[in-house]
Amino acid sequence: MAETPPARALPASALIVATDGFEQSELFKPQEALLAAGAEVTLASVTIEPIQGMEHDEKTRTITPHIILEDVHVDDYDALILPGGLINPDTLRMNPEAVEIVRAFRRAGKIIAAICHGPWMLVEADVIRGVTVTGWPSIRTDLRNAGAHVVDSEVVVDDNIITSRKPEDIPAFNDAILTALAALPERAAA
Repeated sequence: MAETPPARALPASALIVATDGFEQSELFKPQEALLAAGAEVTLASVTIEPIQGMEHDEKTRTITPHIILEDVHVDDYDALILPGGLINPDTLRMNPEAVEIVRAFRRAGKIIAAICHGPWMLVEADVIRGVTVTGWPSIRTDLRNAGAHVVDSEVVVDDNIITSRKPEDIPAFNDAILTALAALPERAAA
């Protein structure tokens, strides 16, 4: 019996944008899934000082970003991941660099994945008009007011935008991200 060949590493690069108050599982679990698939993952934030994770309203792990928002070059990445948590996206949507990163990914037609309160960034960047999305129940009115069609589903994929509602949806969220990245054309060999 022939051995199954090893899985090919995912030739993709993802950018996670987060700051203090991110929901721990919504950053670490997608990061782990991407790394396990062989993708390169970069974390950008407002500072390169460690940022504080949360599990609901309790402080948990911290993580040190690789780069600051001002140093992000959208062309270097295939996907943008926006974890939730109440504080994280609420802070980032007031940051012009973070909002512009979301707009630039959308203009470039790249994958944008946001979970829980993360879709607030899509509202602030004004990139979901006419797009079907989901999110945490308390932000659904904001999503509708931004012109999105809002549904209650564990994961929604529409026009390169992937959204999910909550930490329990992470397996479906991760699968959707990995599927979208695997569907990208292979990069030319260096």
